[in-house]
Amino acid sequence: MAKLSDIIEDFIKDMLDSTQKSQIEIKRNELASYFGCAPSQINYVLTTRFTMDKGYYVESRRGGGGFILIRRISFSENKPFIDIINEKIGDSLTYDAACGILDSLFELSAITERELNILKVSLNDRVLGSGGNKNKLRAEIVKGILTVILN
Repeated sequence: MAKLSDIIEDFIKDMLDSTQKSQIEIKRNELASYFGCAPSQINYVLTTRFTMDKGYYVESRRGGGGFILIRRISFSENKPFIDIINEKIGDSLTYDAACGILDSLFELSAITERELNILKVSLNDRVLGSGGNKNKLRAEIVKGILTVILN
C-alpha cells in the first residue's frame, strides 16, 4: 500500500498534468481535508517532493484564505546552463557577485532595466537584514530567479 505522501504527490502531479498550464493553485487546508491529514503533511510533501532541483517552483501565501502555487519548470534546453550557474553560485553569494549576474542578464536582454533595479534592491544587505545568513539567502534567491527566468 502506498504511503500518504506518495498519494498526495501523485494527486498534485495529476492535477498539473490535467491542466493546460504549467502551474496550479491549491489551498493547503482544502487539500489536507480531502486527504484527511494535517496541513503539515501537505507541507512535508511540498518541501520534499516539489523542489527546484526536481523541476518545481512552489510559492506559498497566507491571508485571504491562503494558497499554494505550484509551477512546473521546464529545464530541457537550459538544464546544462542552470546546473553551471547553481554550481558557480554555490551556497553563498555576495551582493557584488549577485549584481554581476543580474547585470549580465540585463545585457542579454533577459530582464528589463526596471527588473534589474528591483532585483538589486531586493538583494541589498540592508534589505536582507543583519543576520549571518544573508549571503546564503541571497544565493537561494538568485538561484530561484535564474530558474524562473531561464524557464
